[in-house]
Amino acid sequence: MRFCVLEDESGYAKGKRMDRELLSVAGGTKPADVVITGGRIVNVYTGEIYDGGVAISNQTIAAVGDVDYCIGEGTRTIDAEGAFITPGFIDGHIHPESSSLAIRSFAEAVLSHGTTGIMTDLHEVGVVSGLEGIEAILKEAETTDLKLYFVVPSHVPFSPNLETSGGRFNPEIIRRALRRPDAVGLSECVGPYIMAGFPDLLESCDDTLSMPGKTLQGHLPDMYGPAMSACVAAGVSTDHEGFCEKDVFERLRNGCHLMMREGSAARNMPVLLKTVMENHLDTAMVSIVTDDLHTVDLQQRGHLDDALRTALGMGLDFVKAIQMVTVNCARAFNLDREIGGLAPGRRADINITTGTEDFRVLTTFAGGRQITDNGKLLVHYETAQHDPCVLNTVHLSQPVTADSFKTRVSAKAKKVKALVMDTLSYIPFTSRRDVELPVVDGVVQCDVEQDVLYIAQVERHGKNGNIGKAFMGGFRIRGGAMASSVGHDNHNIIVLGDSFEDMALAVNRCAELGGGQVIVRNGEIAAEVAYPVCGLLSDLSLDELADKKKELNRVAHEMGTEIAIPFMFLSFICLAAIPAYAITDCGFIDVVKQQVVDPILEVVE
Repeated sequence: MRFCVLEDESGYAKGKRMDRELLSVAGGTKPADVVITGGRIVNVYTGEIYDGGVAISNQTIAAVGDVDYCIGEGTRTIDAEGAFITPGFIDGHIHPESSSLAIRSFAEAVLSHGTTGIMTDLHEVGVVSGLEGIEAILKEAETTDLKLYFVVPSHVPFSPNLETSGGRFNPEIIRRALRRPDAVGLSECVGPYIMAGFPDLLESCDDTLSMPGKTLQGHLPDMYGPAMSACVAAGVSTDHEGFCEKDVFERLRNGCHLMMREGSAARNMPVLLKTVMENHLDTAMVSIVTDDLHTVDLQQRGHLDDALRTALGMGLDFVKAIQMVTVNCARAFNLDREIGGLAPGRRADINITTGTEDFRVLTTFAGGRQITDNGKLLVHYETAQHDPCVLNTVHLSQPVTADSFKTRVSAKAKKVKALVMDTLSYIPFTSRRDVELPVVDGVVQCDVEQDVLYIAQVERHGKNGNIGKAFMGGFRIRGGAMASSVGHDNHNIIVLGDSFEDMALAVNRCAELGGGQVIVRNGEIAAEVAYPVCGLLSDLSLDELADKKKELNRVAHEMGTEIAIPFMFLSFICLAAIPAYAITDCGFIDVVKQQVVDPILEVVE
């Protein structure tokens, strides 16, 4: 049943009461607002597909199946014409900030693909503007039809001793956030941090588990055996960091919900799903998520509907596929009495779709409101009047110069051995490579022939003016630099290039924009996009922003990179929680040791 939420004086939920109008529609004494007829119901509770329809009262489903009795004077009827009727899709782990779209533009983009609900921590906003900034974005989202469930960040930033951020969370802030009525749990509980017994994290885990219905969402790469057992014993119930067959069994056998990623930076679903299907594993604790989805991918591929096309193309049963983007996710967050299925009392999130062949979402309802009609978007959300706390967030202590990025050794040195971090071209994991680099007038030089570039991160929150410096392989650009105010998990300005002068120009221009992404080529700005919201997000539409992103990618590819989405990869090189190395404003980070190290190993000549 639909219930009305009551709030106490603090604004937080304290209870619910029955909706009498819904009961009247469900019982046949009052006509429904909308009735969908002539479809094939995909029942995610029973696994059945059968003829029927759905009746909607206000924002809620009143009846499913034979719903002709709900039609009366004033009822709007929609003929599904034999198409499938499914629940609206739910993304159980997504960072909408990775799309670079402000939340209203993002809502339009994913709603048009049948996604009606997301679980998000808005962690990136929190890194820049704290809980105040997150709450401002959540408020902006309330004017849309996309349902946001808040999974409270467990770490802001991830590595507070190794990076400088704009916002910081402590257990008291997390406790306050968990009391919000839209808060459903704690996000990204890092396995090694649990194992190490980080006191703040364990305190926040305890707080979360003490609140009825709230869950711990894991971040458990390479956690096996006793480590996985300990994390699940601590209360972690979901994880999105699976990469291989072993990860599937390790999670499911330990009662941990497996979230298969099909995003931009990580596309692990095919490998994981193949394991599930070939071993005939129960799929009740398996869902599909996107995690991070690039603007261009969202425009060209879609959202969960694209992941479903991939899964169905692999031969996954249609109902099981729909379950993986609906009820399975809802159950993982104890929300299956609210969303995730077609049943009385559930939020009226409904898709009308084609079948297995050429799967498409034809029509979407979100909270009882029709969003699309035969693929055409029917809604548009005006640009928000953003809270000041998420604007003007780039504050360099002073403009940088070419000298800012030079790594110096003895003026007599001619050559050094340096530790270079390399990224893979398909996923932004870094590894070690030792190389010899020339020294000129005491300054260590990059070497594009050896695939070695300069990389640095400049503190941009106006706190200390730190600049961390290191050497990077894998990007392979020549003749310029690229800079971005999007850099996990601190969102300082990261810059990469083969010219100190071009790097300085790129960083300063990025600051002038109030945040954004910039490419400098041979001393000239070749492409740029501004992100006025937290230095992370744009109010442009999906198509407008995608065009600018395509131009950034085009120029970067002309400069030699083979990475499809170089700026997204660059953003992850700052993340001191993903092995093996990272760059932050504090310096070159050995992620395993969780400490700053010198990239210069020795002077060899």
